[in-house]
Amino acid sequence: MSKNNHTAEQSAPDGRTPADKKIISQRLKPNPLSQFSMDKDALRLALVTAQYALRATRQQSPPTHDKATGLLVLVNGMEQAGKGTAVKQLRGWVDPRLLKVEATVGDCPLDYQPIWQTHTNVLPRHGDVMVYFGNWYADLLYDVMRMTCVKDTTETAAGTKSQNKQDDAPSSLMSRMTTKWQDYLQQQLAKLTAFEQDLAANQTRLLKCWFHVDVDTLQKRLTDKTEDPQFLYQMDWHDRQVVDTFNEVATALLRQQPDWVIIDGEDKSAAADNFCHEVLHAMQEALASSKTKDDTKDDTKAKSHPSPFVPVAIPNQLQDIPSTKIDKSDYKEALAAKQARLAALLRARNGRHVVFAFEGMDAAGKGGAIKRLVAPLDPREYQIYNIGAPMLHELQHPYLWRFWHKLPNEHTDRISRIAIFDRTWYGRVLVERIEGFADAAAWQRAYDEINRFEADLADAGTLVIKYWLAIDKKEQLQRFEARQQTPHKQYKLTEDDWRNRDKWERYVQAAADMLARTDTDKAPWCIIATNEKRQARLQVLDHAIEQLS
Repeated sequence: MSKNNHTAEQSAPDGRTPADKKIISQRLKPNPLSQFSMDKDALRLALVTAQYALRATRQQSPPTHDKATGLLVLVNGMEQAGKGTAVKQLRGWVDPRLLKVEATVGDCPLDYQPIWQTHTNVLPRHGDVMVYFGNWYADLLYDVMRMTCVKDTTETAAGTKSQNKQDDAPSSLMSRMTTKWQDYLQQQLAKLTAFEQDLAANQTRLLKCWFHVDVDTLQKRLTDKTEDPQFLYQMDWHDRQVVDTFNEVATALLRQQPDWVIIDGEDKSAAADNFCHEVLHAMQEALASSKTKDDTKDDTKAKSHPSPFVPVAIPNQLQDIPSTKIDKSDYKEALAAKQARLAALLRARNGRHVVFAFEGMDAAGKGGAIKRLVAPLDPREYQIYNIGAPMLHELQHPYLWRFWHKLPNEHTDRISRIAIFDRTWYGRVLVERIEGFADAAAWQRAYDEINRFEADLADAGTLVIKYWLAIDKKEQLQRFEARQQTPHKQYKLTEDDWRNRDKWERYVQAAADMLARTDTDKAPWCIIATNEKRQARLQVLDHAIEQLS
């Protein structure tokens, strides 16, 4: 690195560059026993060194030996368990410019979106460290505690009824209520586990810390006698019965997710030291995971290779493309009727989120189909996202991140709850695969990641409607030439379009593999295979009407 580019922000504590391999090898090896062997001064130095080393994985230009990797620290647990003290100490011991802290107290998950969606806009960039109080687990715990409040009310009523009438029916009702929150918790935890595993696979490592104190210690630390709505999970922590119920829920959570680090908050100072040691170890693990294949041992290198990928047979729908013509007057009449019907259905969906995803070969008519789809709608009712190459800040997050925060979201000030994507997250298994922007392990892993992403949307109530628009190579050439000869359409044609055309067969194969692996019950593909634009537009409308009916 030149002297001019070696900024103060990039300097390591001892004056050497943060990317120095000697520092990494000497000081940053994962050491699970470090909390028993390091004094505070050594721990502080190790934390800052690891922090700058993580930052350096992002700052390499070009990247040499590390993949940019970030660390997300989730902080949860009981009220008054030392969480604030621990994070305050961490912030005082590291470079605060390189540590982001966010906090939530927990709220009801929003309709029609996964429980994690609201939180994705604050995820750390690769190379950064972020501490997130509350997070998606606060929302989950808040929601489950609401369910248990119903159970507690039922128990009180059941006790009174059982005393007056020897009736076993209330016991059955209580059992069903308990089963309800337990089933809900189990389902949501399974989704969050998969979501977090996908984060880790995309260079956002996680450390999950659960702070705990016993009930007597909690009660001693509560300084007022009235319910505080800003308490964590919006609970009344003065109520011992509520706390007992919370501990029951927490036990179920921790049993299902063994990756939580439990920190005893009885001694807040010791808890803070323990937390800092855990963060250090997590940063060291993140650095170890950032190593590229060339920097790992032979046995690790062998494990990193993906399983052999078997392409599917290309279906006839992608090869034998019909060119059925339709009379222009008949087309206009049918178009108007279908647009009116679709607009009525979209407006009658009672706020349900809808995501339209359009993919297809260059010049297949995605833009024209979208234009006809939204024509009868008010522009405030929808958002159109034209997806191109990711920007630098988008590359510094998991690859789905740039789509997560474009989804319909009740927390935004937009009134629209319809999102239309002109090209989508499937770029990972199409252009990024063909052009080598993603390695084989990444794009092969992406099929399952995308399926989980879409399933989470569908399970939350979002309607996901996906289109693949197919044309043949001859028709594409005619459309390219027509664009070239039409002044107001020349902007649609780029050098990339011509270059991609030379790889037609590879793109068709990638499309076939994608369709075969991501056509699911919860988010099925609709293949529109026609060289006739008018027919394609009508078919898109017909399918959308069917999905919304």
